[in-house]
Amino acid sequence: MSKVAIVKCENYELDEVLRAVNYGFKLLGGASKFAKKGSKVLLKPNMLCADSPDKCATTHPAIFYAVAQNFLKIGAIVSYGDSPGIGSTVRVSKKTGMYDAASKLGLKLADFKTGKKIRHDKGIQNKQFFIANAVLENDVIVSLPKLKSHGLQKYSGAVKNQFGCIPGVLKAEYHVKIPDVFDFAKMLLDLNSFVNARLYVMDAVFAMEGNGPRGGTPREMNVILMSADPVALDAVACKLINLDPNLVPTISLGSKLGFGQGNLNKVKIVGDNFELFYKNDFIVDREPLQPFVSKGLFKWFKNWLVPKPIIDKDKCINCGICFNVCPACPKAIIWSKSKENVPKFDYDNCIRCFCCQEMCPESVISLKKSFIRKIIRL
Repeated sequence: MSKVAIVKCENYELDEVLRAVNYGFKLLGGASKFAKKGSKVLLKPNMLCADSPDKCATTHPAIFYAVAQNFLKIGAIVSYGDSPGIGSTVRVSKKTGMYDAASKLGLKLADFKTGKKIRHDKGIQNKQFFIANAVLENDVIVSLPKLKSHGLQKYSGAVKNQFGCIPGVLKAEYHVKIPDVFDFAKMLLDLNSFVNARLYVMDAVFAMEGNGPRGGTPREMNVILMSADPVALDAVACKLINLDPNLVPTISLGSKLGFGQGNLNKVKIVGDNFELFYKNDFIVDREPLQPFVSKGLFKWFKNWLVPKPIIDKDKCINCGICFNVCPACPKAIIWSKSKENVPKFDYDNCIRCFCCQEMCPESVISLKKSFIRKIIRL
């Protein structure tokens, strides 16, 4: 039976976070259960973008510090890093506060810029990946996800966090090659099975609701979740925000395909009372996902059921990030550097990956459901 530890954490004050994380490790058997003295341990936080910790788009550095300290105490050699959605790892680590926290502990930034093509014969759908050297050069991976809403997968947590193990712009290629949301989830699960993180520590002291994973609103939850099973951890986290885990492809498929336990009846929750952290009004899409159809007879009707990104023209600052991150070829965004020209969507080219919505620094891109979808409420 999979075990998920739920630990109350009132705030990000270091003493409080250390107390909570230390208790979580105790509930799971201690850091020595996941690594040994001399093991090379890589901490992989969510460093999506160069935003300050208070925006809740990234893992808080206090969580990172507390986890790192536990592994340092057993004599592990600890490094850290991530491949951000935009910007360099160094710049993002400094802006998010991760760099300062790591410097206090003497941790080095691992290589997420370069990598190697690997064969993954155990993959169910994806047998090949290009993986950052940081992952390949370490013995133990510890994932530090952030609980957030997500445009494409509804929810971003433990399973989704490993997408940052693919260097830089290569991540965009997966959106082009795998536009279907369910196939994309299978890719994430195959990626997880290769990376094989030993432990997942989720920062949900403050989560992100609404227009996540970057442009949403911070939501106080006062909890840290820890588990060796990413699917079970995600299932518990979804129940905390009143989201049916079966509506999240990485959970439903992950459980069905044997990547983890998504059935909460088979998950042992330890630690503090689940009900203390339950948020029934957490803002997240609770309707079933519809696959995007790029071709075929039913494309027109089917894609009326899939939300589309829209830009608030009055608030857009014309930074061009949406244009730069769009992986479609030709691009689904029409934009020039003229300040008078707000970006526009060419929905015939749009693959509904929502990278534009995910990376918009001003939160002016949101997902709009069609009138038909609202009527039939599928």
